[in-house]
Amino acid sequence: MTTPRETRKAVNRIANMLLNGEIDAKTANAILYAANVTLGAIRTDEQQTKIDELEKIVNGMQK
Repeated sequence: MTTPRETRKAVNRIANMLLNGEIDAKTANAILYAANVTLGAIRTDEQQTKIDELEKIVNGMQK
């Protein structure tokens, strides 16, 4: 689960496994929590990358 797309696929798989009785709710909940944390970290990294790019542009304009 290193990209939002991979995480979404994993969440779908876990939901299907839960609905089919292949995994218990407690385990599914733990995995879904981890997926949510992963998405938050990815989002933070993407925002930091954008901020860094904007800082470079602003610094370039000030020179």
